[in-house]
Amino acid sequence: MPENNNKLYELYVQKMQKIADVRHSISILNWDKEVNLPSKGGAARSRQVATLAGISHEMFIDKELGSLLKTLHEGNSLDRFQTKNVEHSYRDYRKFIKYSTDFVVRMSETTSAAYHDWLKARQENNFDLFQEGLGKIVAIKKEEAELLGYDKHPYDALMDIFEPGANTADTDVLFKNVREQLVGFVRRIREKPQVEAGFMHKFYEKDKQWQLGLDMLKNMGYDFDAGRQDISAHPFTTNFSASDVRVTTRIDEQDFGNMLWSCIHEGGHALYEQGLPDEQYGLPLGNYLSLGIHESQSRMWENNVARGLPYWKAHYKKIQDIFPNNLGEVSLSNFYKAINRVSPSLIRTESDELHYHFHILIRYEIEKGLIEGSLECKDLREIWNSKYKEYLGIDVSDDMHGVLQDIHWSHGSFGYFPTYSMGSFYAAQFYKQAEKDIPKLTEQLEQGDNAALLAWLRDNIHQHGRLYTADELCKQITGEKLNFSYFMEYAEEKYSGIYGL
Repeated sequence: MPENNNKLYELYVQKMQKIADVRHSISILNWDKEVNLPSKGGAARSRQVATLAGISHEMFIDKELGSLLKTLHEGNSLDRFQTKNVEHSYRDYRKFIKYSTDFVVRMSETTSAAYHDWLKARQENNFDLFQEGLGKIVAIKKEEAELLGYDKHPYDALMDIFEPGANTADTDVLFKNVREQLVGFVRRIREKPQVEAGFMHKFYEKDKQWQLGLDMLKNMGYDFDAGRQDISAHPFTTNFSASDVRVTTRIDEQDFGNMLWSCIHEGGHALYEQGLPDEQYGLPLGNYLSLGIHESQSRMWENNVARGLPYWKAHYKKIQDIFPNNLGEVSLSNFYKAINRVSPSLIRTESDELHYHFHILIRYEIEKGLIEGSLECKDLREIWNSKYKEYLGIDVSDDMHGVLQDIHWSHGSFGYFPTYSMGSFYAAQFYKQAEKDIPKLTEQLEQGDNAALLAWLRDNIHQHGRLYTADELCKQITGEKLNFSYFMEYAEEKYSGIYGL
């Protein structure tokens, strides 16, 4: 690379890393908000986050940076990785200059205020306390969709933020597969005798669950020298660099699965973040590809690995020893069936892996309706409850277990939910390929050895950052784009054995 372009690229890296420093400072404040913030600190924290969001935005849409990106983008002397970094940054720049600083600050203030409205509404179990704040978020997300632009549906603009290239037309087809294939299969399961899982809801001491969660994260390969775990109302993963990736969990002493699956799920997310190239800090190649791919990592560990029989051949004796009164007399076979019990549930994060996609479908339909204007926030409780009756056949008991259960809308994360289903479908396809590429994978998992699987994920997914599109990555790994049939194959094989279909 000519010396002049080398200096220009170094200047680009310096600018991007300074922007990343500010953005990660916001992330630290948000992490603290959900883990440590005292109840009276909400207003000041909202202001602090809004101020930094405005600074970050001004830094990224700076004309000098834009000119630098344009010069680098039009040149032809960068290597492959540098070129890809510049391409992504220039695309992001052209998108973000559509946002005024005033809009960015207003959006940050709106979501920060709505988050505290949501917390209060959950505490009082009353959606009415969140309705106004949610209405303000919907209004500003509609404004954002118009700023970004779209071809056919305003929701497309919001989906593209989380899953570049995604749109409602393709997502409608994806959920059509769910309706036509998964719904019927789940109905067949419901006709069979239900597996016993009552022992999962005995008393499980909090401190013992906490320690077990830490041990499970370590076994997965999570590096505690580059992270930590805490308690929060809604489990999440956040990172400030590949060497500082934090997870949270929640513990219910009457529901062993709550902590179990949140730890493993968030651990999967964290392994992805810890596997990104640290030398690309602040640059696109040091960032995750998409939320669908991110979710594939958490769902693979949670479902394809940790809800599999081989995994528990290695780990079940340990948890029997920790909770002998609850699990000492429960066979491995019955435990395996219990953790894969298929039964409709009110709570998405506690749902089995099949009904889970009905939860996502409901949120997708509601979000589309709110953004296109066919639904209104004032009717949301009634709409939510009716859809749960329609799709899952259950009555919603109250707002906390219904329309207030998810944190995402209070964060302004419209367009996010479909990536959860995409992630599960990617996970099934990737795991099938991993089984082919690692001939003794099952035997290794039975021995409690996850190293080969983690190395496969590092090589095939984590290290690439945003080098490829999701479609390109999927084709590179499996030879084809995302194919729902892999998930259905996996589900039919697994659950036919459990339920004797």
